[in-house]
Amino acid sequence: MKDEIKSAAEFLSSLLNSSKVSKEIVQKFHNILVQILCSRYQNHWFPEKPFKGSGYRCIRINHKMDPVLKEAGLASGLHDSVLNTHLPQELTMWIDPRDVSYRIGENGSIGVLLSDSFKSQDLHSETQSNDLDSSNSSSMYSNSCKDQILNVPRDMGLSLAAFVYS
Repeated sequence: MKDEIKSAAEFLSSLLNSSKVSKEIVQKFHNILVQILCSRYQNHWFPEKPFKGSGYRCIRINHKMDPVLKEAGLASGLHDSVLNTHLPQELTMWIDPRDVSYRIGENGSIGVLLSDSFKSQDLHSETQSNDLDSSNSSSMYSNSCKDQILNVPRDMGLSLAAFVYS
């Protein structure tokens, strides 16, 4: 859990680096964010089922600051205006066991910060085979939100926006 949280905090802190924000404040934000996330995810971290609780662990800015980032900002002395100026207006970050990724903008590409692709492929294959055994399950709905976006069949003839909307 620590590696995933540190990876996320380093990425978010790097977005705050500028001539207007001191390195000390950015480091304080980083440290406080790590503490908050470790505490928050303590009972919501399932390495054996990495998608369980992924919605709870998602950090989201959609023209409104995520409460976790706001809390870390206030505790480190960063005003809302600084966070709103330096962080993207639209950001989604998924912090899951062995996988940390993000998307900037609603239609942006998904960037991977940390991944154990071998383990992820094994878990994904296992999930799909389990879903094939179950008559009422669909593998598209058993995966994480991020996996659903990444695994939209290309031959559907739908744009991603149409798929997400419908």
